[in-house]
Amino acid sequence: MNGLVIKSTGSRYMVKAGDKIFDCVLKGKIRLDGRKTTNPIAVGDKVDFDLEENGETIITGIHPRKNYIIRKSINLSKQAQIIASNLDQAILIATLVSPRTSLGFIDRFLITAEAYRIPARIIFNKCDLLDEQQKQIQNEIISLYEKIGYRCYQVSSYDEKQVNALRSVFKDQTTLIAGHSGVGKSTFINALEPGLNIKTGEISTAHAKGMHTTTFAELHLLSFGGNIIDSPGIKELGLVEMKKEEVGHYFPEIRARMNDCKFNNCIHVNEPKCAVLSAVEKGDISPERYNSYLGILNGEEMDWKEWELK
Repeated sequence: MNGLVIKSTGSRYMVKAGDKIFDCVLKGKIRLDGRKTTNPIAVGDKVDFDLEENGETIITGIHPRKNYIIRKSINLSKQAQIIASNLDQAILIATLVSPRTSLGFIDRFLITAEAYRIPARIIFNKCDLLDEQQKQIQNEIISLYEKIGYRCYQVSSYDEKQVNALRSVFKDQTTLIAGHSGVGKSTFINALEPGLNIKTGEISTAHAKGMHTTTFAELHLLSFGGNIIDSPGIKELGLVEMKKEEVGHYFPEIRARMNDCKFNNCIHVNEPKCAVLSAVEKGDISPERYNSYLGILNGEEMDWKEWELK
């Protein structure tokens, strides 16, 4: 038999086959292209499974993946976790307040999506909480990202019309929803698909940060077509290993100009006749994004201080 993994709890997997859902375990060890990960099977995987005589349901194989996206821990263990697989798109839910999503974090998410060739979009949630100055800042941020090709949306999850207007973004797509804890992922999904009743959490008043409510990734079927994968809140996002000369490939505005550089191995820092540096000087590449690029080259956790809300 074969089916779709709709939930993973670390050691057991819920697999949907037709109208039935099976509680499965993994037989032996399955590796991902030789890469060690904390979870060899992820939500979104298509798998083969057998019903054993003792009543156990055993996963025996994984179908080839169209793609997958990995989250790498930034702690010393450097372990990688497959967040989800076989995606049509990845959407980051971001907020300027309660809690604030740093633009350095947004960049890291976009770079990760680029690295796995997954189209990405950004939804700025909790727009009803913004004052006029904050709305202006958000509009500037959206303009910056849309200029380089990322579609952005503004919404309040409590505004039914605003949420319903975004249904076309999700229709007939398999979409990963990601973001910090507390940005309102579960609230947004509940508004998009009433009846799911996904548990929502509160914001910590002490630190204005969200508390985890989604423990494991889970796939939900949308009544109007498509699937949505709700992922646990991400506090930190480490990047997969990449060579310095590869980093620019994951910045669309750098990728578009790198072939015009004098040197093929240019990393766009201080090389002569660098088309990227020239574009930064002319204002065609934003200094904020370029500084984010430099920070990633140097292995730093970047944030754009001039955009932060006080």
